[in-house]
Amino acid sequence: MSDIQIVEAPAGVEGSGFFATKLDQAVGLARSHSLWPLPFATSCCGIEFMATMGSHYDLSRFGAERLSFSPRQADLLMVMGTISKKMGPVLRQVYLQMAEPRWVMAVGACASSGGIFDTYSVLQGIDEVIPVDVYVPGCPPRPEAIIDGFMAIQKLVQTESLRRREEPKYQELLAKYGIQ
Repeated sequence: MSDIQIVEAPAGVEGSGFFATKLDQAVGLARSHSLWPLPFATSCCGIEFMATMGSHYDLSRFGAERLSFSPRQADLLMVMGTISKKMGPVLRQVYLQMAEPRWVMAVGACASSGGIFDTYSVLQGIDEVIPVDVYVPGCPPRPEAIIDGFMAIQKLVQTESLRRREEPKYQELLAKYGIQ
């Protein structure tokens, strides 16, 4: 397996000394390979994320070189681990402090569905409080699964229209969560 990821140029018109493409595609390509993740780790999935950032798996080679621990400078919220109902409003506040465009990845069984903790005090998935773009299965998920989830986010970012966030369907989704 090669460690080199080849980035394909967006479709466009080529000529001698020039290349022309759609702005949406060029911006999507740039965004998808310069994501700033905010890790929101509460338990064992956070340890797997640390392994993913280590030299053996090296998530930075996929365009996530800079982890952000401030929601105002992050565009990808990676929620890992068990989220209690008390932590739900905090998670929502972190999400709301992120600027648009923003994406969310639920890492592991607990963040996706509550995992083995089917109790009154645990959220049965973070999609109860914020919208989720990609779910990464596993308990805990292997670093390869986290990388696959990150690459799914990249594909979403790369193909997303610049106007998607203004579309009625997206506004309806945010309204479902009570987000203006």
